[in-house]
Amino acid sequence: MKTFLTSLISITTFLCVAQQQPANDTIRRTAIIEHKTVGNQIQFTPNAPTLNQIAGAPKAFYTNFWEFGDGTYSKENTPKKSYKKSDEYEVRLWATNVYDTGKPPTSRPKKVRVDNADQDYQEEASMDDVLDLVRNREPMPNEEIVVVFSYKNNKDYSTNGKFILFYNETLYKDNNFDLTETRTYHNESEIDESNLVYTSKQYDNTRYASTEAGIMRLKTIAQDSTERQNLPLTLEEAKIKYRNKSTLAFNDMQPNEERNVFYTFKTTPEMLKDTSAIISVRGVYVPDENYDNHNVKDMEMEIVTSHDPNKMSSNSTFLNYRLIRYKKPKFKIRFQNNGEGPATTIKLETDIPDMFDKTSIEVLDMYPKVKICPKHEVQYSCLDTTYTDKQAIFTFKNIYLPGSEQKNVKVYDSTKGFVQYKIKFGKDFHKQKTKSQTAIIFDKNDPIITNYSTTRFLPGISIGAKVGYNSFSDLNNSSSYFIGATVAPYKSYKWYWQVELLNSFHEYNGNTTITEELLEPNAAGTSDILRRTTTSNTFENIDWEIPVLARYNINNYIGLGLGLQGTLTLNEKNNQNVLIEDFENIQNQPPSFLIDSNQSDNEVINTFTNFRTGFLIEATAGFARIGPSVGARYVFNFKENFNYTQFYAIWKF
Repeated sequence: MKTFLTSLISITTFLCVAQQQPANDTIRRTAIIEHKTVGNQIQFTPNAPTLNQIAGAPKAFYTNFWEFGDGTYSKENTPKKSYKKSDEYEVRLWATNVYDTGKPPTSRPKKVRVDNADQDYQEEASMDDVLDLVRNREPMPNEEIVVVFSYKNNKDYSTNGKFILFYNETLYKDNNFDLTETRTYHNESEIDESNLVYTSKQYDNTRYASTEAGIMRLKTIAQDSTERQNLPLTLEEAKIKYRNKSTLAFNDMQPNEERNVFYTFKTTPEMLKDTSAIISVRGVYVPDENYDNHNVKDMEMEIVTSHDPNKMSSNSTFLNYRLIRYKKPKFKIRFQNNGEGPATTIKLETDIPDMFDKTSIEVLDMYPKVKICPKHEVQYSCLDTTYTDKQAIFTFKNIYLPGSEQKNVKVYDSTKGFVQYKIKFGKDFHKQKTKSQTAIIFDKNDPIITNYSTTRFLPGISIGAKVGYNSFSDLNNSSSYFIGATVAPYKSYKWYWQVELLNSFHEYNGNTTITEELLEPNAAGTSDILRRTTTSNTFENIDWEIPVLARYNINNYIGLGLGLQGTLTLNEKNNQNVLIEDFENIQNQPPSFLIDSNQSDNEVINTFTNFRTGFLIEATAGFARIGPSVGARYVFNFKENFNYTQFYAIWKF
């Protein structure tokens, strides 16, 4: 009995717990901030949930981004922090799971009381430039990211100035980010950028051209933080490229002082879903409000669905085919050594689609920073590039890239590397989507395969001018000419849609009808007069033809099409001729003697009438994708006597 009761209680408890336990995929994991005092420092440790290893991937791990509540931050997993003042600080943690199947865990800010402050402690200078942008991780749909705007006073006097963060590129229809919070630690204040006034004076007493004179600079993109002039022009450039901005002013910044402002962004449901795309934000820093000398820096970010550090991406997700001929799309391959020891050779075997010219590859940047290998073997560190039929192979030789699991490696970013390159299009390339991926090989380990990086072309619009002749074989004395326009995607590769509006002028003879009747019948029921009425019609029409068709280019010169067509008569002029003839009627003999005749003309005009539909097939020869060509089309009208063949010439622009 006791055993039975014990078993019953155990089963009941298990069922209750099971009912209360939600499904795994609905649990949002949390990471808890833990800390302890170590001398004059606070040791921070994340208590993160167990990782769910992705099958076949390297060992799963967390990366951590800490905001300490005093305007400083760290990317170390378990950092030690010294505070200058005893106070209560709100510490934040963003933990990012790598090679894990779940979402990044959330973490609540934690109030930390500091009583062991070190008033003599000085933060080490960390900025090489006066402006820097840092993020805690790559943006992921429906997740938060943190962007740190870091700025420095490199003057020998205290300054008051301002800075602007631009985000949400106008290139994309929808916003990628919502700015949910801005955290400042040095009394920075939000200002209205439209009310800013700048002096034209420069440090070197040089005057620069106005915005109008420098309008060609609007096509340039700043990627560094070197000092610039003509702030109004810089702001106009940024307003063209970005939809939103945040402007802050600062005061009393001491020489060589460094400050950080933290922005929390939430990615939007409408965020660009292409996970090989590169998006950006831009920072503009005005170190002294008395002058418009300023610094500009862009930060590129790669949209991801997981935080795998081995990834391939491109800034050419959507390309304008009409303007692409002389452009060079950029690609970036990121990798990380997740081993327990350093890598000395890293090979990146990268697919190059046929539409690109492999030999035009130009390496723009890389890490580790090395020289380009010469043609002969060398012993120093370098990057070598070789080619196969379908690939470009980038090989880092004689390097030292530490592993994330290696002992005494605390700086997570030191285990990462990348290659960024640009490439030209080949001589003959088509408007089609491309896919590239990279096999990453660390020393003699098995390859790690990246995601696909895609390039797509915007549809574009091609306007065509079309003229021709319609031949109606079932109509008498038909004469039909037309002129019109076509709309289609620009220079499509194979299948594409096309819509036309054709204005035709059509003349033809309608059917002639003859009726006969006896007039003035006598008592015998016969008549001495036979009346014959002959009615003939001629038509002069102005028609609108609206074909909608799917077309297929067999090659650069031959195209086929099929579709539906609606035709509406805008104006129909019917000239009706009526001839009335009276003949002597002799019984049992055909009428032969004309007694009298009368002829009349009648004109009838109708508008917006005679709507008819049909099916069409066609073929063209010439320059099928763009330029001039000739074609023939046959239209099967669902109304009898209106089938016709169309011969035309077209020029697509």
